[in-house]
Amino acid sequence: MRKLALNDEILLKIEKPARYIGGEVNSVMKDPESIDIRFAMCFPDVYEIGMSHLGIQILYDMFNRREDVWCERVYSPWVDLDAVMREQKIPLFALESQDPVKEFDFLGITLQYEMCYTNILQILDLSGIPLHADVRTDSDPIVIGGGPCAYNPEPLAEFFDLFYIGEGETVYDQLLDAYKANKQAGGSRKEFLEMACRVEGIYVPSFYRTEYHEDGTIAKVYPVYPGAPERVKKQAAVTMADTPYPKDPVVPYIKVTQDRVVLEVQRGCIRGCRFCQAGMIYRPTRERDVEQLKEYAYQMIKSTGHEEISLSSLSTSDYSELKELVDFLMEECKGKGINISLPSLRIDAFSLDVMSRIQDVRKSSLTFAPEAGSQRMRNVINKGLTEEDIIHGAGQAFEGGWNKVKLYFMLGLPTETEEDMEAIASLADRVARRYYEIPKEQRNGKCQITASSSFFIPKPFTPFQWARMFTNEEYIARAAVVKHAFLNQLNKKSLRYNWHDAEVTVLEGVFARGDRRTGAVIEEAYRLGCIYDSWTECFDNEKWMKAFENTGIDIEFYNLRERKADEIFPWDFIDIGVTKEFLRKEWERAMKAEVTPNCRSKCSGCGAAVWKGGVCVESKN
Repeated sequence: MRKLALNDEILLKIEKPARYIGGEVNSVMKDPESIDIRFAMCFPDVYEIGMSHLGIQILYDMFNRREDVWCERVYSPWVDLDAVMREQKIPLFALESQDPVKEFDFLGITLQYEMCYTNILQILDLSGIPLHADVRTDSDPIVIGGGPCAYNPEPLAEFFDLFYIGEGETVYDQLLDAYKANKQAGGSRKEFLEMACRVEGIYVPSFYRTEYHEDGTIAKVYPVYPGAPERVKKQAAVTMADTPYPKDPVVPYIKVTQDRVVLEVQRGCIRGCRFCQAGMIYRPTRERDVEQLKEYAYQMIKSTGHEEISLSSLSTSDYSELKELVDFLMEECKGKGINISLPSLRIDAFSLDVMSRIQDVRKSSLTFAPEAGSQRMRNVINKGLTEEDIIHGAGQAFEGGWNKVKLYFMLGLPTETEEDMEAIASLADRVARRYYEIPKEQRNGKCQITASSSFFIPKPFTPFQWARMFTNEEYIARAAVVKHAFLNQLNKKSLRYNWHDAEVTVLEGVFARGDRRTGAVIEEAYRLGCIYDSWTECFDNEKWMKAFENTGIDIEFYNLRERKADEIFPWDFIDIGVTKEFLRKEWERAMKAEVTPNCRSKCSGCGAAVWKGGVCVESKN
């Protein structure tokens, strides 16, 4: 019988002890004596968030299919247990075996969000692993990062041995085989890193150097180890048919953020929104086979007992077999008390028809993401959505029985004017007016339109990677313009408006586009006590500002200047297929508010055709 890493006294006094005991349904147990590689898969946030992440479930399943690998899970201890572990010197442990993470061969950390970066240092610190890769010894695990934030790995470069650039289903087996061969030959840590850098898609930051101009911009990034490639090429599955998928996902004991079966219907997006990093780095769009998805859905419902199934993708409406899949799920779930969730739908008649068939309209709200209030701004960001589409879609929803609509917007977008900001309130009011055009006897009570705005953050590998940002005060002033405009609307009693935290936005901006020098700020903020920075109750902006002051890193340099066309970015050594030339062309089209057609309407030559898969070859079949 397993011995738990935490005794009963500790478990009884911390919040949600089930976060730490493992043993969940479908978790994998193996004999550590019979395997060659132990891999701790980490999500650097609390258990409920990490357990909701599909990518980790996929890799957990894929690794554990290998007889020579045991993959276990580890999450950030919440602040109550963090304090106990430090006080009692309890090392961080994996859920399945309850063994210390430091005893593993690999610690794999998924990088989903910049405000989790201090939690990465928490994970390393509590594990007893040196924070800096260059002082680790052969007795320390290999620390590898992956996920969307790995597409600019530089702020974290000093803390990681390796970064995996791309989709995990492609070259992980090759990397693990190399580790196993090196281990059996008695090779050193450095010898493994030398082998790893020859695996396409693997970036070993210690093998590269960055030189800077006098003005602080990058002069060049170059390899200092002869075997390291000058450019690291993203890895992508050409077809989704051959990729593994977890038919028996781990089922948590406690309620997590997404307590449901998740079915990924496609990867990538055809739309080309200019602010969206995922839409660029996951190109080309590749669909999963509908018959395969039906089989996955049946098996996952059976193996988990979940009462909801959610279809996952960046734009579910664009999945070509959506109607057939939804019809199957409705039949499969009939009478079983299983709900169907369809996030990421566009505002069109087909999507609303599907929604009306699967939802109890009296219990749900619809979410639309116009992203900008004016048509000019929607053209700038290439949203591909007109006001007529929005009002018409909302009208169909209201006539179908919905009376609650959530609208998502961004503030601080390139070229934004005060008129564009005020247009957010005007658009929300026009949506409300459309509700009150319905005869009173046909309405479903009063309508509620909730508009939310986040502040735009330029991300690597997007057409807006050249854009400037604003100060905390400027963001708040922009939100105030919108708030004031809402108070002047005819239907203001039906409207609500709220906005994202501007202080967090400023920090996200620095680390989204930061270079290696910004890693010092992350480390200093952690030293000052910053963890769980994405949680409002834990976030401490004063400590972060102190960290910038102590390290001499200038926020303005990273956030408040528009980049020059020829500036070298910290991530330019990574090849995602989509070319920098295409992204610059899209930036120039944005400045002229010109719309670029979606990938199915017309190929724009972004470069993703190099993968020879998905939407890039559909028309040729």
